[in-house]
Amino acid sequence: MDARRNPFSPGAGTPPPQLEGRDALVERASVALDRIRAGRSARSLIFYGLRGVGKTVLLGAIWNAAEAEGMVVVSVEAPENRSLPAMLVPPLRTSLLKLDRIKRAGEGVSRALRALAGFAKLKVKYDDLEVGIEFETEPGLADSGDLDADLVDLIIAVGEAAKERQTAVVLAVDELQYVPEPQLAALIAALHRASQKQLPVTLMAAGLPQLLGQMGQAKSYAERLFEFIPLGALEPEAAKSAVRVPVEREGETITENALKAILGDTEGYPYFLQEWGKHTWAVAEASPISADDVASAREIAIAELDASFFRVRFDRLTPAEKRYLRAMAELGPGPHRSGTIADALGIKVSTLAPVRNSLITKGMLFSPSHGDTAFTVPLFDAFMRRVMPGPLSP
Repeated sequence: MDARRNPFSPGAGTPPPQLEGRDALVERASVALDRIRAGRSARSLIFYGLRGVGKTVLLGAIWNAAEAEGMVVVSVEAPENRSLPAMLVPPLRTSLLKLDRIKRAGEGVSRALRALAGFAKLKVKYDDLEVGIEFETEPGLADSGDLDADLVDLIIAVGEAAKERQTAVVLAVDELQYVPEPQLAALIAALHRASQKQLPVTLMAAGLPQLLGQMGQAKSYAERLFEFIPLGALEPEAAKSAVRVPVEREGETITENALKAILGDTEGYPYFLQEWGKHTWAVAEASPISADDVASAREIAIAELDASFFRVRFDRLTPAEKRYLRAMAELGPGPHRSGTIADALGIKVSTLAPVRNSLITKGMLFSPSHGDTAFTVPLFDAFMRRVMPGPLSP
């Protein structure tokens, strides 16, 4: 098969050649954003799920659709160990300047830029905010140094500017679980106030499963302000289509047995489907792609995942964290009770609590229910057994 025509493109947030099983969610988001732009009530969507389920890809599809409709998208990926002001100020500045160019300058956008300039003074408190804002400030507008009050001022000013331009501003935040809880609470409160004033500024975001609990802890009314939507593996037919359609679009075919084999290996997770599709195409000599081709590609696909998708997360761990995950892997995919993991390591649960908390903070684990622990990365248990094949060390 011609490598130049290989349609599959595994990557972090890279759009797949065929987005399957998510059309209804894109339309749902589109309806919500249209209502918000029109000043009508609608909850924004917060997507949560494991790594590799296509959260970033789905957000990208929603953002692109919003921009095509003339909305202003403030796109941010929340990294670890960075403050909310540092994340928001640069892209919000760029977006407000774009908003200013939609029509002749008006007071709404000018005031929003003054609010942003005042808000940027938070660099006194958040020393990772290094971007200067060249616009004049307005005394008393988003410049108190108190994040809760200033973020309300800023979001209200942005919403009023969007209303003046008859559009909407969408804060599109990926990896939202990394925003510290006090800052997350301030953001939720600001968006709540904008919603009460029926201003067209909103949040579309995604994160790991723990995000649902984090937002509820930050503000008890978060569940009424946002619609939380879990994302998982694709349904079998959608998963098969995600592989079959790109192949057929290139004028080639793939057998039903090959599709079943890929589905069995990947469990329908979108990222893994792309890896298996890429390597199966590469090893196939001719169409139709067969189950034997899938078998030949399996070892290559797993090695690629081990070297990139899995390894990049493994290398960030301390020895104690690696032993904890290896003990979980010995028990299977999970979830597992904390006491069971402690028993496997021969250590008291209370002693392991800091390790577990650290792994949750790093985005490696989450707690689906009280006392339970599960991997945030699909198939990570098998990787841990491969990378640490020996017996558990004390």
